[in-house]
Amino acid sequence: MSVSRRRFLAAGATAAGAAALAPGLRLVDLATARSPEEAASSLNRWGLLIDADKCADGCRACVDACHTENGVSGHDRPETDPQWIRTVSVSDPQTGHSQQLPVMCQHCEEPPCVDVCPTGASFRRDDGIVLVDKHICIGCRYCMMACPYKARSFIHEQVTDQKPDMPRGKGTVESCTLCVHRVDRGDTQTACAEACAKEGHRAILFGDLNDADSEISRELKAHGGIQLRADLHLNTGVRYRGLS
Repeated sequence: MSVSRRRFLAAGATAAGAAALAPGLRLVDLATARSPEEAASSLNRWGLLIDADKCADGCRACVDACHTENGVSGHDRPETDPQWIRTVSVSDPQTGHSQQLPVMCQHCEEPPCVDVCPTGASFRRDDGIVLVDKHICIGCRYCMMACPYKARSFIHEQVTDQKPDMPRGKGTVESCTLCVHRVDRGDTQTACAEACAKEGHRAILFGDLNDADSEISRELKAHGGIQLRADLHLNTGVRYRGLS
């Protein structure tokens, strides 16, 4: 796509987005910083480690916490309601062994959603967090088709009761942000990891993959972890353990 066409689409999307999003909500700035003096840096690589062996069957604590934290609500229509995180059941047909695990945006180092976005609304921060700027998203849904994890949702209906830190709007695409607003204020937990720990499962661990001394890095070094669809070579920020 030519630069001029990209700019044209972005300009049109900005006008449309202004009407769709509630006034007063701040933009997800491309240079979002943890503080005015400390911008998102490639020195960090935020990610999750999910232990399927610790994920309790039927538990939805992570899903509920994520959606409450980010003001995500639906209309009891599973086929169209947004899902920033969902639980998936997998089973081995030979042994009958089944497991439940949460799946969300995998925050790829080479995100296909960013590659196909015509306006630049889908972008990856220097610290590895993949986001959507709702003010320039035109709702084309190319990113949804490109995502191999089915991790993005399209907003079909009017949004109400939005959170100040997480603008949302009808006609745009959204997905897990790794609780970017928490990261930027220096918190050490995402909403999903916090809720999982409160339930006593500790199946979700959040941290800095670039910090060798972080708990997530130590766990991965000691016990390993795998990527979903590692064959795609996306170098995901979300790793899994305990999958058969």
